[in-house]
Amino acid sequence: MKKHDVIIVGGGLAGLRAAWKVSEVADTAVVSKLHPLRSHTGAAQGGIAASLGNETPDSWEEHMFDTVKGSDYLGDQNAIETLVKEAPKTIYDLEHLGVAFSRTEEGKIAQRPFGGHQKPRSCYAADWTGHTLLHTVYEQCIPKTIAFYDEWFALSLAVRDGVCRGIVALDIRTGEVEAFHSKAVILATGGYGRAFKITSNALANTGDGLGMALRAGLPLEDMEFVQFHPTGLYRQGILLTEGARGEGGYLVNGDGDRFMRNYAPEKMELAPRDVISRAEQTEIDQGRGGEGKDFVYLDLRHLGEAKINEKLPQLRDLARSFVGVDPVKDLVPIQPTAHYSMGGIPTTVTGQVISDEKNAPVTGLFAAGECACISVHGANRLGTNSLLDAALFGHKAAVATIEYLNEADFHPFPEEVMIEGVTRVKWVREANGRESAPKLRHELQETMTQKCGVFRDREKLEECLAKVKELQKRFDDIGIGDRSKSFNTEVTEALETQNMLDFSEIIVYGAMQREECRGAHWRVDHPGRDDENWLKHTIAFQKEDGIELRYKDVVITRYPPKERGY
Repeated sequence: MKKHDVIIVGGGLAGLRAAWKVSEVADTAVVSKLHPLRSHTGAAQGGIAASLGNETPDSWEEHMFDTVKGSDYLGDQNAIETLVKEAPKTIYDLEHLGVAFSRTEEGKIAQRPFGGHQKPRSCYAADWTGHTLLHTVYEQCIPKTIAFYDEWFALSLAVRDGVCRGIVALDIRTGEVEAFHSKAVILATGGYGRAFKITSNALANTGDGLGMALRAGLPLEDMEFVQFHPTGLYRQGILLTEGARGEGGYLVNGDGDRFMRNYAPEKMELAPRDVISRAEQTEIDQGRGGEGKDFVYLDLRHLGEAKINEKLPQLRDLARSFVGVDPVKDLVPIQPTAHYSMGGIPTTVTGQVISDEKNAPVTGLFAAGECACISVHGANRLGTNSLLDAALFGHKAAVATIEYLNEADFHPFPEEVMIEGVTRVKWVREANGRESAPKLRHELQETMTQKCGVFRDREKLEECLAKVKELQKRFDDIGIGDRSKSFNTEVTEALETQNMLDFSEIIVYGAMQREECRGAHWRVDHPGRDDENWLKHTIAFQKEDGIELRYKDVVITRYPPKERGY
């Protein structure tokens, strides 16, 4: 058994920001199934939001309104106010850590426009922003006394009597299962976009933290809200930054028309992501895709080679490498791609995980980043608010953890959780059934994309739910060909698939029950937003006889809901 004051599960921006802070006062460990510098944060390109006003006068109130409106009024406004008020300090803290932001001619941090924001408030480092943040914060963690457990797969949360006492994890290098005993745990395991076929998410984004929460009897919040990014490379899903549109890029259909004038005439290509993804899918569905196929185009040719090389160098490289087109002279084929998880593990504004719709806390358990639902994004996240969310609430979860440690102690580690972890891994490794875990995963991704995607209706959702339940049953009959212990990727991929099957059922069931259109959740059979019946958060529990849904009110402080238009 390993023992540390604080265990942080996940080595992306939220996890590292928390580790950097907590390690000042406590024995801290970071447990991650891959090296921190391979975390999905590195794929974020366009920027991190704050109302610095370096390009145009701005205020946190304007940032707050844009975020509330972008959330389709489902975001909790107390949490959003915290996000936007503390954003400038977060940016300057990151700058002081060494983040090399792009600069204006006056030497200030450069800011560019982003979808759904009235003002240019995206602070960026060319189109390598997430990469730059991740490397800088990791670099600053190295001199600290932090134990890094890379290539450890977290299996279970040790939660008993409402208190978290650590985790159980699999050492991928040796195949051994071990307990990590701690006073507190911070979950920072990222998103779950790999439940969909076309996704911008890294292979590692399989929602493992969500699976851990469900197995501990904890709920998930607002899982039906999955954001599709408008500019994923065709068939690849690789993200092309929204910064391309912030720099003046166009979206055109197969006829060469800038079709956004028909959907968001005021904001055009800088409308929120949910609006643009639906516009693209409509163009495709109505036969106006490029070459008559299921894609439209991103047009950057008018920006010129110098600007593309300065502001969007990674985008150019990705387009040339993966689809063989050069944005300097060619149209780039794109399609909506599963991108971000608005839902997740419910927490308070300080990152404290809660166990029900009445906000009962789980002592010693915190969460931050994309795996957490605070909820600052509501039904739809604005671009550049995700890196802000991860950096800011990773820090706040650390501060709350430090405060908790003042009175915390090591509670006895529940032996049955360790036994469950050992038994689960042993069962997977020795499984000799007829089903293939990779095949089940592929069928899940196909089904989620086709039947629980940009547009939804009850018939497709019912078919999707039936398929997910079928796949869950078939998982019980999987077979593993590799019986070895060291670096057995068959075993870890099967464990990931099990997590994906668990939370995907909640996504689909929640979407089936929410009979309205709000943000990224769009029911063609229930047009229009229904504030009277559905201005509320979904709290979903996994029970033996199926999913149980409860609800809680949205926190509204400054901005009452009104019609959302762009």
